[in-house]
Amino acid sequence: MADEIRRLIRARAAKGARFKRDGFGKKEQLSASWRRPRGLHNKQRRQKKAKGALPTPGFGSPVAIRGMHPSGYREVLVFSPGELEGLDPATFAVRIGGSVGNRKRMEIQQQALSAGLRVLNRKEIAVAEAATEEVSEND
Repeated sequence: MADEIRRLIRARAAKGARFKRDGFGKKEQLSASWRRPRGLHNKQRRQKKAKGALPTPGFGSPVAIRGMHPSGYREVLVFSPGELEGLDPATFAVRIGGSVGNRKRMEIQQQALSAGLRVLNRKEIAVAEAATEEVSEND
Protein backbone atom coordinates (compact mmCIF):
# COMPACT_ATOMS: atom_id res chain seq x y z
CA MET A 1 0.00 0.00 0.00
CA ALA A 2 2.88 2.39 0.77
CA ASP A 3 4.26 1.94 -2.76
CA GLU A 4 0.85 2.77 -4.21
CA ILE A 5 0.60 5.95 -2.10
CA ARG A 6 4.11 6.99 -3.14
CA ARG A 7 3.18 6.43 -6.80
CA LEU A 8 -0.02 8.48 -6.44
CA ILE A 9 1.85 11.36 -4.77
CA ARG A 10 4.38 11.40 -7.62
CA ALA A 11 1.54 11.31 -10.16
CA ARG A 12 -0.19 14.22 -8.42
CA ALA A 13 3.01 16.28 -8.56
CA ALA A 14 3.61 15.42 -12.22
CA LYS A 15 0.03 16.24 -13.19
CA GLY A 16 0.85 19.88 -12.79
CA ALA A 17 -2.48 21.56 -13.53
CA ARG A 18 -1.46 25.07 -12.57
CA PHE A 19 -4.28 27.54 -13.00
CA LYS A 20 -3.36 31.16 -13.55
CA ARG A 21 -5.51 34.20 -12.99
CA ASP A 22 -6.84 35.74 -16.20
CA GLY A 23 -4.81 38.81 -17.20
CA PHE A 24 -2.09 38.37 -14.58
CA GLY A 25 0.62 39.04 -17.19
CA LYS A 26 -0.99 42.28 -18.36
CA LYS A 27 -1.12 44.20 -15.08
CA GLU A 28 1.62 44.27 -12.48
CA GLN A 29 -0.76 44.44 -9.51
CA LEU A 30 -2.50 41.17 -10.44
CA SER A 31 -0.96 38.10 -8.83
CA ALA A 32 -0.90 34.74 -10.62
CA SER A 33 -3.00 33.09 -7.89
CA TRP A 34 -6.27 31.72 -9.20
CA ARG A 35 -9.37 33.90 -9.13
CA ARG A 36 -12.54 32.86 -10.92
CA PRO A 37 -13.19 34.97 -14.05
CA ARG A 38 -16.54 36.76 -13.67
CA GLY A 39 -16.67 39.20 -16.56
CA LEU A 40 -19.55 39.06 -19.01
CA HIS A 41 -17.26 38.92 -22.07
CA ASN A 42 -14.36 37.06 -20.41
CA LYS A 43 -12.92 34.49 -22.82
CA GLN A 44 -11.59 32.26 -20.05
CA ARG A 45 -14.98 32.12 -18.33
CA ARG A 46 -16.54 31.18 -21.67
CA GLN A 47 -13.86 28.45 -21.96
CA LYS A 48 -12.23 29.45 -25.21
CA LYS A 49 -9.42 26.99 -25.98
CA ALA A 50 -6.32 29.19 -25.86
CA LYS A 51 -7.33 31.21 -22.80
CA GLY A 52 -6.46 28.70 -20.07
CA ALA A 53 -8.38 25.95 -18.34
CA LEU A 54 -10.79 26.43 -15.45
CA PRO A 55 -10.48 24.17 -12.40
CA THR A 56 -12.92 21.28 -12.81
CA PRO A 57 -13.43 18.00 -10.90
CA GLY A 58 -11.18 16.08 -13.31
CA PHE A 59 -8.11 18.03 -12.16
CA GLY A 60 -8.43 16.85 -8.54
CA SER A 61 -6.00 14.52 -6.80
CA PRO A 62 -6.91 10.88 -6.03
CA VAL A 63 -9.11 10.42 -2.96
CA ALA A 64 -6.54 8.19 -1.24
CA ILE A 65 -3.97 11.01 -1.06
CA ARG A 66 -6.15 14.12 -1.01
CA GLY A 67 -4.89 16.55 1.61
CA MET A 68 -1.74 14.50 2.19
CA HIS A 69 1.66 16.17 2.56
CA PRO A 70 4.18 15.35 -0.22
CA SER A 71 6.21 13.37 2.33
CA GLY A 72 3.34 10.85 2.52
CA TYR A 73 2.06 11.81 5.99
CA ARG A 74 -1.26 13.34 7.00
CA GLU A 75 -0.64 16.82 8.31
CA VAL A 76 -1.89 17.83 11.78
CA LEU A 77 -1.78 21.43 12.98
CA VAL A 78 -0.74 21.58 16.65
CA PHE A 79 -0.92 24.51 19.07
CA SER A 80 -0.25 22.78 22.40
CA PRO A 81 1.73 19.76 23.63
CA GLY A 82 -1.50 18.01 24.68
CA GLU A 83 -2.63 17.74 21.06
CA LEU A 84 0.18 15.27 20.33
CA GLU A 85 -1.58 12.57 22.37
CA GLY A 86 -2.78 9.61 20.35
CA LEU A 87 -1.11 10.55 17.05
CA ASP A 88 0.35 7.60 15.12
CA PRO A 89 3.93 8.34 13.94
CA ALA A 90 3.46 6.09 10.88
CA THR A 91 0.49 8.11 9.62
CA PHE A 92 0.73 11.68 10.92
CA ALA A 93 3.24 14.53 10.71
CA VAL A 94 2.99 17.61 12.92
CA ARG A 95 2.97 21.25 11.82
CA ILE A 96 3.30 23.69 14.72
CA GLY A 97 0.95 26.69 14.56
CA GLY A 98 2.43 30.03 13.59
CA SER A 99 1.19 31.81 16.71
CA VAL A 100 3.00 29.40 19.06
CA GLY A 101 5.87 31.03 20.97
CA ASN A 102 9.40 29.70 21.30
CA ARG A 103 9.00 28.17 24.77
CA LYS A 104 5.93 26.12 23.87
CA ARG A 105 7.36 25.35 20.41
CA MET A 106 10.45 23.85 22.02
CA GLU A 107 8.27 21.73 24.31
CA ILE A 108 6.12 20.51 21.41
CA GLN A 109 9.20 19.65 19.33
CA GLN A 110 10.76 17.65 22.18
CA GLN A 111 7.54 15.71 22.83
CA ALA A 112 7.07 15.00 19.12
CA LEU A 113 10.66 13.77 18.83
CA SER A 114 10.26 11.44 21.81
CA ALA A 115 6.98 10.12 20.36
CA GLY A 116 8.65 9.51 16.99
CA LEU A 117 6.54 12.11 15.16
CA ARG A 118 7.92 14.16 12.29
CA VAL A 119 7.76 17.97 12.67
CA LEU A 120 7.31 19.64 9.28
CA ASN A 121 8.27 23.15 10.35
CA ARG A 122 10.96 22.39 12.91
CA LYS A 123 12.97 25.34 14.18
CA GLU A 124 16.34 25.38 15.93
CA ILE A 125 15.86 27.54 19.02
CA ALA A 126 19.19 28.77 20.35
CA VAL A 127 17.89 32.00 21.91
CA ALA A 128 16.73 30.32 25.12
CA GLU A 129 20.01 28.46 25.60
CA ALA A 130 22.11 31.62 25.09
CA ALA A 131 19.99 33.58 27.58
CA THR A 132 20.40 30.92 30.30
CA GLU A 133 24.19 30.83 29.77
CA GLU A 134 24.45 34.63 30.16
CA VAL A 135 22.46 34.54 33.39
CA SER A 136 24.67 31.80 34.89
CA GLU A 137 27.88 33.68 33.93
CA ASN A 138 26.70 36.90 35.57
CA ASP A 139 25.98 35.21 38.94
